[in-house]
Amino acid sequence: METLLLNGTDVRENASMSELVPAIEDAFVAFEHGDVEMPAKSYVDLPQYNGDFRSMPAYLDAGEWDAAGVKWVNVHPDNPEKFDLPTVLGTMIYSDPETAVPLSIMDGRELTMLRTGAAAAVATDHLAVPDASSLGIVGAGVQSYTQLRAISQVRDIETVVISDLDEERVAEFVATFEDEYDVRGGTIAEAAACDVLSTVTPVESPIVAREDVGDHTHVNAMGADAAGKHELADEVLLDAKLVIDDYEQTTHSGEINVPWSEGVLDDDDIYGSVGEIVTGKKLGRIEEDGISVFDSTGLAIQDVAAAHVVYEHATEHGNGYGFDLLGLQ
Repeated sequence: METLLLNGTDVRENASMSELVPAIEDAFVAFEHGDVEMPAKSYVDLPQYNGDFRSMPAYLDAGEWDAAGVKWVNVHPDNPEKFDLPTVLGTMIYSDPETAVPLSIMDGRELTMLRTGAAAAVATDHLAVPDASSLGIVGAGVQSYTQLRAISQVRDIETVVISDLDEERVAEFVATFEDEYDVRGGTIAEAAACDVLSTVTPVESPIVAREDVGDHTHVNAMGADAAGKHELADEVLLDAKLVIDDYEQTTHSGEINVPWSEGVLDDDDIYGSVGEIVTGKKLGRIEEDGISVFDSTGLAIQDVAAAHVVYEHATEHGNGYGFDLLGLQ
């Protein structure tokens, strides 16, 4: 059996958001039902290079299909300036859970962007006001694009406010979407006043103040993925219907990790997990809700679910490059 090599373009072309969003929701359902194997994300810190590696293995059984894989991903903030490389790279090994044959090796960077957007869309679908039509995004990097594409699958987004210190990034984002949306650059406060807000920055000091956030805004806090990162003021989290993806990961490296370690937040401040909401164990948004926050750290099962979608379509369309990795042919 051949292993299919899929580059970033192949991944992107075989992962439509209309299919990725339900696949990621299926992953959250499987997680809540206990139909997954997902060891904790492991870190290899490399302070001498101002970077780290993360290993993310998982297996999930979604009922009609099951899948397994591991993503080897990094964060090296000096890459763009020193080496003209992306800050985040990644490689996904997607395997047949029955035989362990590596079915595909695919670009994990594109996969990460897509599944992160899809996870935000799942949370938005259950936690944002039903008639949400405006989306604010803080951070105009690569993640911002998939946030808009994914969230537009679950809400009729008309107005988009993008905020970033880098004016060139803002201009590029606006130029990409100006024919599809009423999109403009704005301040963090203007973005946070929208019906839905996604924050996708690596900051370690909060940049979204409580007074910035709309009374019924749903916030996708997507940027914090390591201890010390923190985008939202503590008051936002304390006032919000707070939903997490995974208890261990969010308390260690999610948006809540800093106030958690300082004793500002505890178990009583967490409403529940997104898995509890998508399975109906807990309610999503109700009429009485004000602010809601989804603290997303990114789960390995999301990568596996997204890889499943990509591999099935790439095989169907004849995309990628097949090669005899195992030397069995």
